[in-house]
Amino acid sequence: MNVFRHLINFGVNPAALAYAMTTLGSSMINNIFSFYYVKLFLNRYKISEGAFHQSQVVYMVWNAVNDPLFGYLQDNSRVPCCSQRRLSILYGAPLYSLAFLLAWFPWRSYTPGDWLSGLHLTVALCAFDGMLTFVLLAQCALFAEISSHHQNRLRLIKYNQVASLIGSSSVLFCGVVSNNMEDFLAFQAFTVLIAILSCGCMLYTGLHSESRFDNKASQSDALTSVDQTSHPSACSFSTLKTLTWQILTNRDFQLFVLMNFFQVFMLAFFNNFTMIFTEHLIPPDVLPSLAKSIVYGAGFICPQLLVLSSQSLLHRLGYYRIILFIFYVEAGMAAVMLAIGPQHYYFMAFFLTINMVIIQASFSLFGLPLADIIDTDLQKYKRSSPLSSMVFGTNALFTKPAQSLAPMIVLNILNQFGYEQLKDVTKDSDPSALESLHRAMFYLVCLVPMCVAALQVLAWRPFSIRNSHTVDTKYIDG
Repeated sequence: MNVFRHLINFGVNPAALAYAMTTLGSSMINNIFSFYYVKLFLNRYKISEGAFHQSQVVYMVWNAVNDPLFGYLQDNSRVPCCSQRRLSILYGAPLYSLAFLLAWFPWRSYTPGDWLSGLHLTVALCAFDGMLTFVLLAQCALFAEISSHHQNRLRLIKYNQVASLIGSSSVLFCGVVSNNMEDFLAFQAFTVLIAILSCGCMLYTGLHSESRFDNKASQSDALTSVDQTSHPSACSFSTLKTLTWQILTNRDFQLFVLMNFFQVFMLAFFNNFTMIFTEHLIPPDVLPSLAKSIVYGAGFICPQLLVLSSQSLLHRLGYYRIILFIFYVEAGMAAVMLAIGPQHYYFMAFFLTINMVIIQASFSLFGLPLADIIDTDLQKYKRSSPLSSMVFGTNALFTKPAQSLAPMIVLNILNQFGYEQLKDVTKDSDPSALESLHRAMFYLVCLVPMCVAALQVLAWRPFSIRNSHTVDTKYIDG
């Protein structure tokens, strides 16, 4: 508490600090999980391609379904641990951190193609995503509900990026401590430490954060007559259907979801396969292990620095133009990389790093358009309180499947070129087969970002909420 008072004395905003602590905790574990789990199960646990795909399909279904369900529960439940955002985080944080640890401890000594490694992956993915959804949906709702002012939301993003910057360094330190997972015992010890730190950070949010609608919710509970069309109190299928339809028929929401689906795909593409692409496309004498750890860490740390350095641009230009510009940059860089070829190893390392940076940086801004969509929905239907969790959850219903589709599609393509046999590069590897695999990897690295960015431009250009940064407030905070 003394530290907390000192921070306030130095001009730190307590609401933004409390909000950002969940970002600090979640980014520590999310980045490690997304970056290492594919390589862990493919290369160390020797999971079969069939079991990997089966796990991803189950994960894809659960990943999509749990978001709108938890969103509806958090927006309509009268149970405090669900309806109050900070309590959702407070009670969910310990389970979230424990779920993170499931992947890193094998249930037995796996043989190649062991069925148990497939079950292990399924349980680890579903448990981790379930708790991630429960906690981060509540935090996403806080983003829209702490304040409706654009400047206050930019301050939340600034605090968020500082927290994410610190939390993302976990990938860098994990790579250095475990020699990029070569020292597996050190890797496991590091994940336990990170899980404990992460839980403590999120508990801070649960103890100190507050939504401006908490009091309104408690007042509405005392009322016996509630407007069922504006904010129904009864949880029913018909209510869920009505609210979901109102969200889905929002044109800006449709455009955002389409664009965001491709963004989630690209995030999964680079998070899951950058380490694999780097090890195969860049020789170890060009980029030694420590340098690779720095490259991987930079891919998670630099996005926050980029967003923090772009605050004045966000004030002046708004998120719409900046996100659109980033899509053009992605497509242009991919075209240049394709033109110069795979032999320029340092440029390849730079290209992979920059792609990770700008894709994550632009994704960090996506809370702004979703918050604006929540605001317009609140005004249009004259709700007593916003459907923040439902909007974020419905968005996730359509975008989260991309997290499973990306590794499934890419792994299937790579295995067509012999990746399952050539994933551990040795002197005995067939040079012609290895060259064919590396060529396929290079085209994936170039063509996927170029094509996806072009599709995102087409989806994002018609988005109509472009000038919220010029409006001081859209409705009065209460």
